[in-house]
Amino acid sequence: MHPAVRPGGSDPVAAGSAPSRRSGVSPFYVMEIFGAAEARRAAGLPVYNLAAGQPSTPAPGAVRAAATAALKSDKIGYTAALGIPPLREAIAEHTRDWYGIDVPRRNVVVTTGSSGGFLTSFLAAFDVGDVVAMARPGYPAYRNILASLGCVVSEFECGPGMNFVPSVATLEALDPRPDGIILASPANPTGAMIGTDALAQIVFWCADRGVRLISDELYHGISYVGPAPTAWQFGREPIVVNSFSKYFSMTGWRLGWLLVPDELLDAVDRLAGNYAICPPALSQLAAVAAFQAYPELDQNVQRYRNNRGLLLNALPAIGLSRLAPADGAFYIYADVSDYTDDSLAWVRRVLLETGVALAPGLDFDTVAGNRFARLSFAGDTGEIEQAVEVLGRYLTR
Repeated sequence: MHPAVRPGGSDPVAAGSAPSRRSGVSPFYVMEIFGAAEARRAAGLPVYNLAAGQPSTPAPGAVRAAATAALKSDKIGYTAALGIPPLREAIAEHTRDWYGIDVPRRNVVVTTGSSGGFLTSFLAAFDVGDVVAMARPGYPAYRNILASLGCVVSEFECGPGMNFVPSVATLEALDPRPDGIILASPANPTGAMIGTDALAQIVFWCADRGVRLISDELYHGISYVGPAPTAWQFGREPIVVNSFSKYFSMTGWRLGWLLVPDELLDAVDRLAGNYAICPPALSQLAAVAAFQAYPELDQNVQRYRNNRGLLLNALPAIGLSRLAPADGAFYIYADVSDYTDDSLAWVRRVLLETGVALAPGLDFDTVAGNRFARLSFAGDTGEIEQAVEVLGRYLTR
């Protein structure tokens, strides 16, 4: 086979040198900001990191002890594709304890982080060309994973006028009617939560119309207006995605789970075995102990609650008064349009000139995100206080 020739010239192009069209998804800009903040810190410059979407606390002590014991006693080899039985049973028990619903162990699938859970869910539930709707603002990986799989992403506005919460009326207005819908509660980046009655109506609406609901419940356990309901309280048609990363403070352990409807179990099993073989074995063995750590984890949530109160009080005083509800998760989504109409350039400039790292709204909203920035309050309280002081001087100078 002869190499191709570039148009207008004789310089050969190696066959297969171009990246695939499916890889042409948008970057996750917050990772650029995060990297720049760490480079700044390594250079000895001050950094106040409000961009990180992860807890600043380590995994619970019981998890770390279980990991140490497993390293001494287990070969850490492959496990079953859907996860080790003790962990699947522990997740089923956790679901029964938190929500009062019976979940058979067979419907619990352990995944390589929630990212692996989304990938497996989308592959099992949707075909190339299927239309999947998601709220805007919303987590960008939904959009990018779906696009890379050949699905058509339909974004619907879910902004300040709706208090950042979708409703059945929102879904009824979608044209064309989608094959699937992704909803998150509490949501990233807004922290908005869907109430029990509203979630029930959405689950029923999807079931009646044959629309597959993917319910992102990653931030369950981190809420400030009462516990978040699960979609499985109202039906077993949705796929529920959850994770050990947020409430359980285990981001780098790369472990999540799904609640999978019976009709998709075989598909998920086959896909999981081919794509990942199994979730990380050491993380699985250690995570069984996570469900012994509620008191320690609830202390983390109390710190988030205090940090949230700090920001909700302090941000209006420095000129950021238009804020999303922050009912759950550990984010404040702030309207910064008084200072910029380009949130990405603005957060780059804020980091360069002050050391305060923020996430640009452009990551989460392709239309109005240029007017917003996300602030994480999962970090150290002292660092957050310093960040507000420094940012306030910058905004009012």
